[in-house]
Amino acid sequence: MIELPALGWQSIVIFVVFAVSLLIATYCTYAERVIAAFLQDRVGPDRAGPYGLAQPLADAVKMFTKEEFFPGGANKALFVFGPCLAMITALMSSAVIPFGNNITFGNNAFFLQGIEVNIGMLWIFGVVSLGVYGVMIGGWASNNKFSLLGAVRAASQNISYELAMGMALIAVLMMSGTLSLREITLQQSVAGEWHFWNIAKQPLGFIIFLVCAFAETNRTPFDLPECETELVGGYHTEYSSMKLGLYLFSEYVNIFVVSAVMSVLYFGGFNFPFQYELRDWFVNSQGWELGSAQNLITILGTLGLFAKIFAFIFFFMWIRWTLPRFRYDQLMRLGWTILIPLAVINILITGGLILFGVIQ
Repeated sequence: MIELPALGWQSIVIFVVFAVSLLIATYCTYAERVIAAFLQDRVGPDRAGPYGLAQPLADAVKMFTKEEFFPGGANKALFVFGPCLAMITALMSSAVIPFGNNITFGNNAFFLQGIEVNIGMLWIFGVVSLGVYGVMIGGWASNNKFSLLGAVRAASQNISYELAMGMALIAVLMMSGTLSLREITLQQSVAGEWHFWNIAKQPLGFIIFLVCAFAETNRTPFDLPECETELVGGYHTEYSSMKLGLYLFSEYVNIFVVSAVMSVLYFGGFNFPFQYELRDWFVNSQGWELGSAQNLITILGTLGLFAKIFAFIFFFMWIRWTLPRFRYDQLMRLGWTILIPLAVINILITGGLILFGVIQ
């Protein structure tokens, strides 16, 4: 076994996390087309490679080889910086997500997580909040009124929904007492009590968080910043080539990250039913060493987490091809007059249940 310092192993984990995020986001574009074709009873991508599996590579070649231009009067530096910022912030938010428990190789033990900080949720909220600047900068630097309107919509939309999303999260933090995503996950892994995931304690908070996630990622029915019927193409109307690709790609990375966060906060993260019973069976009945059994449980837990993430990604795409787009006034009314009051009520109910010892 190769002996590496802790920093070396952690660097490998960070590289793998970013690589997996990019790979999943790449094939989300393929999954979007396949799911849309299935729901609309038509043929999806089937020419580029077997079953169309090389379609994302074909799209990448198309983006790289398309003509690149700058609109007249555009701020060139900010025009390039906008999509770069959107992509960087999307990737940075995946660094604190725990994709698995500890795993051991020889004398080296490490967590399947880019970085572990005790303010993990604040990190995600802070980085995601910076992502809207990428949209605003791109819309303003384009020197196009439709792009500017899309950027303004994105800013006001994110402000209204981040408030409700943050308050839905507060209820989870009241129960867990920590901002660390790893600690929140481990608190949902009590032996023999797998059914006590946070979704059982916070159903209303989860629904609020889920609705806000659609607005946060600019997905239908809340994709008003890029509403084609009103704004041509929204904030990225003037973009072409790979700069447009970065904007489109960052959306899928954000969907992956939001799906992972919801899986961790409400569905136990890398925990799965009867994991401790399965580990003890390997140790006691099959004669495995505890470390080897724990490694297997960690691998199964990671696969389980990705299954939850893929289920959420499918749900995002299902909703896109099912529900119509909201009007902008309807979207803002939903955020300010319905979701925020519901989030406040959820906090009060959670506080009362904690006070009387119903939940812990």
